[in-house]
Amino acid sequence: MLGRKTKGTIDSLIGISTKIEGNVHFQGGLRIDGHVKGNVIATGDEPSMLVISEHAKVEGEVKVAHLVVNGEIIGPVHSSELLELQPRARITGDVFYKALEMHGGAIVSGKLTHDQVGEPVLKLAMSNT
Repeated sequence: MLGRKTKGTIDSLIGISTKIEGNVHFQGGLRIDGHVKGNVIATGDEPSMLVISEHAKVEGEVKVAHLVVNGEIIGPVHSSELLELQPRARITGDVFYKALEMHGGAIVSGKLTHDQVGEPVLKLAMSNT
């Protein structure tokens, strides 16, 4: 998967023994197995994907289109497309999402807010007959 430029692939990896202090800006796909103390933000116009593995910890804000979490995030989370919370996911902070998939065992300590921007408005027609 590394090195391919198709949708949903991982272009970069932060290894399990790596600790980063500072913000991480990326394009495409990123997998974090280590510890990041800073914001993790997807930039650019292309689709983005971030995977937080079960060993990973992020202390800071996370902004990405497609987010898969099986580790720990301490800070606000913004997912503009799909947020997948795997069984070992732990989020402490408010979560903003468009679509959510949450497995049993995942924990969110914060407010879950559904982003309704761009969704069609549902109108009900009533009949008097």
